[in-house]
Amino acid sequence: MENRFSIRAGFIVVSLFAALTCRAETPPNVIYILADDLGYAEVGYNGQEKIQTPELDTMASQGMRFTNHYCGNSVCAPSRCSLMTGKHPGHAYIRSNSPTYPDGQTPLLEGTETVGRLMQRAGYKTAVIGKWGLGSVWDSGNPNKQGFDYFFGYTDQRLAHNYYPEYLWRNSEKVILDNGNGKENDYSHDLFTLEALQFIDENGAHPFFLYLAYTIPHLAYQVPDLAQYEEMDWPSKMKIHAAMTSRMDRDIGVIKRRLETLGLAEKTLIIFSSDNGAHGQHGSLDFFHNSGELRGKKRDMYEGGVRSPTIAYWPGHVRAGSVSDHLSAFWDLLPTLSELTGEPIQGETDGISILPTLLGDEQDQKEHAYLYWELYEGSPNQAIRIGKWKGIVADRREGTNIELYDLTADVSEQADVASTHPDVVDQIDKALKQAHVPNPYWAKDNVPLYNVQAACEVNAVKPPATESEESH
Repeated sequence: MENRFSIRAGFIVVSLFAALTCRAETPPNVIYILADDLGYAEVGYNGQEKIQTPELDTMASQGMRFTNHYCGNSVCAPSRCSLMTGKHPGHAYIRSNSPTYPDGQTPLLEGTETVGRLMQRAGYKTAVIGKWGLGSVWDSGNPNKQGFDYFFGYTDQRLAHNYYPEYLWRNSEKVILDNGNGKENDYSHDLFTLEALQFIDENGAHPFFLYLAYTIPHLAYQVPDLAQYEEMDWPSKMKIHAAMTSRMDRDIGVIKRRLETLGLAEKTLIIFSSDNGAHGQHGSLDFFHNSGELRGKKRDMYEGGVRSPTIAYWPGHVRAGSVSDHLSAFWDLLPTLSELTGEPIQGETDGISILPTLLGDEQDQKEHAYLYWELYEGSPNQAIRIGKWKGIVADRREGTNIELYDLTADVSEQADVASTHPDVVDQIDKALKQAHVPNPYWAKDNVPLYNVQAACEVNAVKPPATESEESH
């Protein structure tokens, strides 16, 4: 049951490109907005009742809402790696968060095919603004070396825990901010929005691709003001959490209206998603129910850890009020943009273009044989979805022990039906083994855990000093 679609330079079938160009004179601008640790039900369009997200709710009602779209993984770095490289975690280079490098984590390798590189070849101006987390300015993971003309933000995802950092990076230049020594004047999220608006203003005359990787609502809990939540009878941290999320929602609305003012709304595809499930800290999971009826949160392989609150908005092209239950994941972005622009992928991808779904041509939409995840944090664990079935292995070192859930009847994953469906369990087990390709940088003594020394050697950087691992 092979799910790896090989697309090589000079060989690609772009079935909808001609149809697309009939609807739009040129391929559209693309803005991909990624929230950080935003749960599936942390937005109004997926049932949130306490946190207000009117801008995103409006875009969902005027665009397409995806009910079965999945993150690249249940934690930051490997999820973003899948998003940028079009590979599921069984094939991707980065499969976990990792100890610190100088100003960044495990870097993407030189020559990696990325969304940024593809869009550059297609003639787009490209930018990543916000949290990168796939390398530093000092190594091969530098965003400017991975297909992005412009970068502003954090390279190190641990430094991104602080919304009032002492500095951010603009390309390879360190930008000192008016923070530190008791000062909190430059709120990084606000700077990201201003940079995004400037990039749009400066590049509206030709196609652009903006990857806007906001850090909200990841910890720490910091916000300039509590806005509409100031008088709520809530715990203080829950007020901050809600204010942060609503601030992000407000600013997405500002970006949307800037596109309208510039006459770019119908020329711009906006996709909004989250890198993994809700962080759930300080009681937020219980207070906001931000996983909804889904089980689990960030770092879990259950639905609450990997299902993403995704929408697509493109006036005149994506049908208003549409809802798609098509099974899709982060690794589909690369082939989707390939089909959108007509630019071939150089290398391999596990993804399938979802452009037919976006344009309402569901009869032409290809399907995944399966969606697969693996993560090496604490205990290595795996998950796979095949149609309605979800299989989970909590720890391969302890044996197979597959949990099996029927998501059509049990989206909350409460009833493990493995004992009554041995044929499905066998199918799941074979697919799990097929999807996983060993990666020596996440293996040690035949146990698939992160090997710091090996990864540092291949990336030619000095291994970090021993220290306790922080949550990314």
